Amino acid sequence: MENILETKNNLLKPPKIGEIVEGKVVGTERAAIFLDLGVWGTGIIYGKEFLEAKENLKNLKIGDKIFAKIMELENEEGYVELSMAQAGKELTWEALRQKKEEGESIKVKILKANKGGLISEISGIAAFLPVSQLSAEHYPRVEGGETSQILQELQKFISKELEVKILSLDQRADQLILSEKLIETEKMKEILKNYKVGDVAQGEIVGITDFGVFMKFPLPADLRRPKPTMVGEGRSRGAKAGKNKESLEGLIHISELDWRIVEDPAEIVKIGEIVKAKIIDLTNGKVSLSLKALKKDPWQDIEKKYKKGDIVSAKVTKFNPFGAFVQITPKIQGLCHISEFGSQKKMEEVLKIGKKYDFKILLIEPKEHRMTLKLVKE
Repeated sequence: MENILETKNNLLKPPKIGEIVEGKVVGTERAAIFLDLGVWGTGIIYGKEFLEAKENLKNLKIGDKIFAKIMELENEEGYVELSMAQAGKELTWEALRQKKEEGESIKVKILKANKGGLISEISGIAAFLPVSQLSAEHYPRVEGGETSQILQELQKFISKELEVKILSLDQRADQLILSEKLIETEKMKEILKNYKVGDVAQGEIVGITDFGVFMKFPLPADLRRPKPTMVGEGRSRGAKAGKNKESLEGLIHISELDWRIVEDPAEIVKIGEIVKAKIIDLTNGKVSLSLKALKKDPWQDIEKKYKKGDIVSAKVTKFNPFGAFVQITPKIQGLCHISEFGSQKKMEEVLKIGKKYDFKILLIEPKEHRMTLKLVKE
């Protein structure tokens, strides 16, 4: 607020169109308010600008002070034309800008939902909370990412209050973006200081998406809030981690579920299943986990079994723009590059998904988990 008023209070610098000034009410008419602007003359709020701010203007008395935005420096009658409604928006944007800079959290009521997120309003300014900025607790976990189901989950938040921070704002574009995740991230950063990459966590699978699965695991005992224990009360060793509200949540990306290529995460784990996973990254308050890191790497010692120049019988499992994936063993796949065929159309004419062919090994790179193959033509 100080920044926006600094120029207005500097009497050595004349006001400009678009600036906010403070004036004292010196007169009223049925559809007009007159303000004393000091050395800069008399301002007037009338016409459309009066109607837009009518509710706020009707209770003003002579001597009251208000802020208004300069719309015209001098009209035909010599008045400075002002807008109280426009000034209100300017001051609101400035207040929001300060909240963003100071990292202040705000409670907002959700008014609507669309497939992209939730819609709210702050002091008359529309605000949007994207799905990607929801907290882990509120993120809609819908298998397959079905848009209509995601919207159904988001509609459950209508009329509810959420605590958010301002992610970004653009006054010119009239765009205000909110984030729940920012609050969660700051809390998580503190908690995650108690963990390190390489730690192994045991938890419950609580969500499955097309890009991976979410796992909840309990906080360390020293970080949990103490709870009174009633006589005869206890927690069985087999109780699921997801039942404990004092828990963390991490993502096991589809690429970290198994050493083989996974098409559907539900093939590897099920909702409610208790698993152990290795922490592989702790960045920006997020926990990234891996199941395959706790499984034996099938590429270890592969050169003892296969070597460059060997002919292997292998099944074609998938096509992509780079070539055909070929299954050497249940856990190891190689790539027959598209250049071996000239075009994807030709490749798909020569090879069929699910069928076995003879391939020659051109290159083996165990550390990179990479094997390059060439079709042996009959």
